[in-house]
Amino acid sequence: MSHLGKYVFLVEDGAAKPEIKKAVEGIYKVNVENVHVINTRPKPRRSGRYTGMKPGYRKAIVTLKKGQKLDILPH
Repeated sequence: MSHLGKYVFLVEDGAAKPEIKKAVEGIYKVNVENVHVINTRPKPRRSGRYTGMKPGYRKAIVTLKKGQKLDILPH
């Protein structure tokens, strides 16, 4: 989704939107326009007769200002 200026990060469970924005701006030296957070719940999984849980996680979708991008992927 980088052509839209949006990047997805896995974040800690207790991370707040302002903390995420500050961290991304500090690490990558960019201006963050918006942060959306999605909580994914744990899901049950089966392996034969054994049941377990696939762990849940929290992810942040970070939108950067127009014209900015992160150089995190090799070209």
